[in-house]
Amino acid sequence: MGSFIFISLESLRDSLGLLGFGAICTVLGIFNMCGNIGTIHWYTRRKVTKENQKAYCFFVGLGTLIIGISMILAGIIQALISIEAGAFLIVGGFILGMILILYAQFKYNRGIF
Repeated sequence: MGSFIFISLESLRDSLGLLGFGAICTVLGIFNMCGNIGTIHWYTRRKVTKENQKAYCFFVGLGTLIIGISMILAGIIQALISIEAGAFLIVGGFILGMILILYAQFKYNRGIF
């Protein structure tokens, strides 16, 4: 008749960490994209001028959001399909997110620290 998706408790339990941490990163990314610079550590944003604050927050927030969403999707894929597919998604999302964060750090903060 119809096909059913079977999720084992073990694979779901293994995915909960990814889902939780991904949700936290996603929320932080949204806060940062809205211009909330307070969620970014003061030491990594100390050289950002007031004029560049919105652009800096946008790029850092977008990078964090991409990392968070990739972790959530990887957790779902890991629970449904396999660990390998989820790991590929995490690595890709992490690389893309870090590129955006590092871009903001070098352009608006004039270096990582």
